[in-house]
Amino acid sequence: MAFAENSCTGAHKRLGVHMTDITAHEERLAHLIRTVEDLSDIVARQEREIAVLTRRVAMLMEREAEREVAGGEMAPLADQPPPHW
Repeated sequence: MAFAENSCTGAHKRLGVHMTDITAHEERLAHLIRTVEDLSDIVARQEREIAVLTRRVAMLMEREAEREVAGGEMAPLADQPPPHW
């Protein structure tokens, strides 16, 4: 009977440690999932902001090119080589 008690106690101890490990892994997994979801939201927001900024830069470049052409320049400055060439 002493052997059975020891093996049961040992099994319960191993089970307790195992359950603690599982709980720790579950908590870590939950934290990582939350972090990934937060980062995904941030990336999606930044993607929208980059798209808006890209359109604005393109619009400004077109507007400036039109001003340069309207000012009598033959080609927009962006298309001309620098003066030191």
